[in-house]
Amino acid sequence: MTGPWLTLVGIGEDGVDGLSPAARRCVERAALVVGGARHLALVDGLGGGKRMTWPSPLTDAITRILEWRGRPVCVLASGDPFFYGVGATLAPHVPADEMQCLPAPSAFSLAAARLGWALQDCALLSLHGRAFERITPHLQPGARILALSWDGSTPGRLASFLAERGMGRSRFVVLEAMGGDRERINASIADDFAMPEVDPLNVVALEIVADRGALVLPLAAGLADALFENDGQITKRDIRAMTLSALAPRRGQLLWDVGAGSGSVGIEWMLRHPSLRTIAVETRPDRAARIHRNALALGVPELRIVEGKAPAVLEGLPAPDAVFVGGGATDPAVLDAAWSALADGGRLVVNAVTLETQAELMRRYAALGGDLTSIQIARADRVGPFHGFRPAMPVVQWAVTKGGAA
Repeated sequence: MTGPWLTLVGIGEDGVDGLSPAARRCVERAALVVGGARHLALVDGLGGGKRMTWPSPLTDAITRILEWRGRPVCVLASGDPFFYGVGATLAPHVPADEMQCLPAPSAFSLAAARLGWALQDCALLSLHGRAFERITPHLQPGARILALSWDGSTPGRLASFLAERGMGRSRFVVLEAMGGDRERINASIADDFAMPEVDPLNVVALEIVADRGALVLPLAAGLADALFENDGQITKRDIRAMTLSALAPRRGQLLWDVGAGSGSVGIEWMLRHPSLRTIAVETRPDRAARIHRNALALGVPELRIVEGKAPAVLEGLPAPDAVFVGGGATDPAVLDAAWSALADGGRLVVNAVTLETQAELMRRYAALGGDLTSIQIARADRVGPFHGFRPAMPVVQWAVTKGGAA
């Protein structure tokens, strides 16, 4: 055949009635039609060739689909196949000129149309097959959020989550099975949510109202230390903000947080943008467990934790774009390994409190350049009936870009 052999067809709850003439023809003429059981039922009787239901895991079907290359294949997907859909799964395996996509309105588009919300002003999230905690950074006062649910239990879980964080007065709308005969929309505030049964196919729309004292993550770097569970091994707020500035995160980059302690630097790195990734390296199991809890609480559940002692544990890890050494810098071999792992343009930032480690950083600065900065923070404290500034221990920070300025 000439032209694309694989067609992705978006379909809604209205089934065949909602398909364009072109989409109907693709289903009717396909030698193979692939989809979930629900999708295949929606086109039952439309014609077409062999039917194949998605296996579990879904990726097992890719080889079977590719065996039909050159014959017309139609893959059915909910709404827009390239918006949290199967399109992104198939695209790496099928050249663009062999594939076409005929999308239907996404669940996000349908929800925005029902609510009269401007889609470009909403945070669009999928909690289907993804960690629930990903919603945390988006809980900002006045924010509008559209979230694809994992199943019928997600709305109740979200309502409780909002109430626990002081956001129980947030507007809460559950939109079920949009576009079909089963469509149902229920609105309340989170505190009053009471739906014992929710269709698994649902979207939750949130309009966030944050009460005084609500747990809202600031958008700037340098979160309050109290937000992190810690045993004292934590890069303090002011130093952390300067450290994130020196690490200079860019979209899609990977950070090694070596000697991670509470994980504060690696967590804040990931909070700067959803595409950023962190590998936290920590020797002590109790601290590694604490990093995991902090990552969940602050909305970056994808943070990866590697237990073990650097530099040995660094071998075989994915190459970093930036490395922060907050613990373990007393061992020159750790700094050597971090430097060797970086490609040109990679950034290394090391914080030192002890004189011995500061001396090591001075030697490295003399050899490799970069920026060597002494950071001294003093906070007001009581001095008898009066107040004075009580200084914290100074921190020397060495920040250097491999191969020169980036």
